Amino acid sequence: MGSPVKLYIYDLTNGLARQLSLQLMGRQIDGIWHTSVVVFGKEIFYGQGILTTRPGQSHHGQPSQILDMGETAIDEDTFNDYLREMRDVYTADKARGSIPSWIKDLPADFLSTPFGAALRPTIDSMFRRPTPGAVSPQPYNQPMASSLLQSVASQAAGPPAARSNYLPTPAATPSPKPAVATVTAPLQICSNLQHFHNILKSHRAVSAFFTSRTCPPCKIVEPIFEDLAAEKASKGVAFVKIDLSAMFGGEIARVYGVTATPTFVFFLDGKKMDELKGANVPELRSQVDLLIFQAFPPHPHTSKKLVAIRAISLEPILFTQVPALDTVKAKLFSFIDATSFGDAEKERAKKVLTGSTIPFLKTRCDSKLKASIPAAATTKKVCEDWATISAALIDALPKEQLFPLIDLWRIGLLDNSISGWCASTAAPDSTVKNPVLKILDIAASDPSLLSKPVILTTLRILSNTFANMTLARCLLNQNESGPGFSPRQALTTVLVSALLHEDAGVRTAAASLAFNVSTYVQKPRVDAVRSGRHGENIQDGDESEGEWEVELASAIVEAVRNETTSEDVVHRLTASLAFLLHLSPFYDTQVKPLLEVLQAKDVLKAKLNGGSDGCGGQGVVKKEIRSLISEVAEELC
Repeated sequence: MGSPVKLYIYDLTNGLARQLSLQLMGRQIDGIWHTSVVVFGKEIFYGQGILTTRPGQSHHGQPSQILDMGETAIDEDTFNDYLREMRDVYTADKARGSIPSWIKDLPADFLSTPFGAALRPTIDSMFRRPTPGAVSPQPYNQPMASSLLQSVASQAAGPPAARSNYLPTPAATPSPKPAVATVTAPLQICSNLQHFHNILKSHRAVSAFFTSRTCPPCKIVEPIFEDLAAEKASKGVAFVKIDLSAMFGGEIARVYGVTATPTFVFFLDGKKMDELKGANVPELRSQVDLLIFQAFPPHPHTSKKLVAIRAISLEPILFTQVPALDTVKAKLFSFIDATSFGDAEKERAKKVLTGSTIPFLKTRCDSKLKASIPAAATTKKVCEDWATISAALIDALPKEQLFPLIDLWRIGLLDNSISGWCASTAAPDSTVKNPVLKILDIAASDPSLLSKPVILTTLRILSNTFANMTLARCLLNQNESGPGFSPRQALTTVLVSALLHEDAGVRTAAASLAFNVSTYVQKPRVDAVRSGRHGENIQDGDESEGEWEVELASAIVEAVRNETTSEDVVHRLTASLAFLLHLSPFYDTQVKPLLEVLQAKDVLKAKLNGGSDGCGGQGVVKKEIRSLISEVAEELC
């Protein structure tokens, strides 16, 4: 029987990131996450070296979340041996495995901002071991930024006093040495055969550099290899340095027949493809490029012009209209009065809505009241109280009476502080029920029975979740967020049903949600192509991702086929289909055969004409929409 493994998650800023990130960076970041692995009764994490303590007793305080990562089959002695051998080279960027994407994606999210770029040298210095005599980079010269950084730095490294309760580590800590990698470095250091096998399993393409500390040619070619790693490493491409003079580096070399340094070995899907001996820089570049081309050949659509498709904005469609909030409140109160709630429960719900929720929303919606926006601590209290009474009302009210409550949350999600709070409560072990997920769960139980006001407000609130990419990521999470509940599958159920609704307004809202989902899928693929990264547009669980995209594409084609009145709906649906097809890694294997079966090309082209299969008496009229339909039909279908 294996030993359980837990992942402890900490916010190194203790809430400062959530309070200050929007002001400092122009975008909401809910935390600067640090993770520890707990196994064999110890918590192991990276600070200035590998540190070990009793679970929950480190200087980071209590974890924000604890996730179950499964079990390990290795014994404790083997694990301690592994820690000893990795002590000199292990860095934060090696901790991948089952860590959630909302944690792994944060460095890229943060560093993509101007503020993050300015702080990058300081962040690197936090996580690298100090070089004797070296001068640390100065913090960013803004008072609040300095405070935020100092909070992160002290939490990440920890003062000596804070480490007094640490357990003895498996071996004495080595003397300080220059860092071989930083938290943002793409080059992986490997001196263990099992670790190398794991890298081969998790990456399609691997370039391994076998080196030695006493090899002069290695020192010449090493900077070139590091530059290649910085330029080309990605989710699907790994660059690994193996030092034969390290403890188990020679064992890896023996397994793969390496007898001299420098030697470069190239792997595709775990199999050795080629080998290069010596410091031949031009040949090294050629071999790396060839390997990546074999692993990730260019998508066939990258060579097409696709002028109309590339002109479509990737910004989500949001429903921003603010109704008369007092009117919405009055309608909701009339429904509350008719419930089976006791008098005390009714009064508490009304008190929360009147005393905090509605006034809070008014400050967010009225530019004249912006100066009175509450502090972050108040925001958290307002949202918690609002979510608590919302959960009770969702359970108590008939479904057809939920639309005023849903519409209030729809407005709230347009504010980063509220949508950010909702994202923070999306985890299964959250003590507060996420209102968006609860609304989605109710809607997905049988969307065909929902009244028009409820399905409309539900589609609009789901569309507005895409104003916050962290919340959107929670919504499109394919894993279960509760017993038998997958947010992505629930959203798909609601969307597919609404795309074929008899009401044109509902179909318009559904087409908007479909567009937002497709832009979420498209953005990382476009970014990967533009930056030259490879493998990053293929998500975890490739087979299920492909099946999901096929389900969406099928529903959209059917919705286009049935849409004979609204040119606007046809436009949004065609744009959604374009984003699902363009750059899809599943296009040739799963999506293209489906398009042929559904006769998608003919379905789209029929919209250009009048008649029973067209759109309106004359077909689609607007020139830009006609161009888009023709391009998708001819080039992608």
